[in-house]
Amino acid sequence: MSADERAGQVRLYIYHMRQDDLRKCTAMKLKRLGLAHVFFSIREAPRGAIVLDPMAERALSRADRPVMLRKGLLAVDCSWARIESFPRGLRGPRRCLPYLVAANPVNFGVPTKLSTAEALAAALYIAGFREQAEEVMSVFKWGPVFLEMNRGLLEAYSRAEDSSGVLRAQEEFLKSMARVKA
Repeated sequence: MSADERAGQVRLYIYHMRQDDLRKCTAMKLKRLGLAHVFFSIREAPRGAIVLDPMAERALSRADRPVMLRKGLLAVDCSWARIESFPRGLRGPRRCLPYLVAANPVNFGVPTKLSTAEALAAALYIAGFREQAEEVMSVFKWGPVFLEMNRGLLEAYSRAEDSSGVLRAQEEFLKSMARVKA
């Protein structure tokens, strides 16, 4: 058992594709603060870590918690404008995140266009690592806003037992939004 597992912390990994402005890069800030391991070669990717993939068929859920504790959580830092270049060579279970709204300055208020830090924090929160999610977001001025504006959704997703439960919670929320707009 690793020290992270004993402490109940998830090892955070980020594959950085060098497609965005490094001055605004949340991944590099997490690296500087020792909160995540950033690598630039796909060969350095840990095997078996949960891979956050916006095109994955299964949603991340609390059921992914044991794998996250043992193997870690991997996000890919790439430009949303070039999402088609998302790497396929990463080995590990792929999970998408459910509907959430970005709070980062680049995509504030835009649904699903999360920064790398927001994606990691959301995954941590949903899987039951709320304190670690709050720690990740606490290093950004806008970080607590992300958690607060998505609190209801994050709570609903974190109560779901598995991927299908997360998708049901997302569907209920989207239906309620549609009724409000109608």
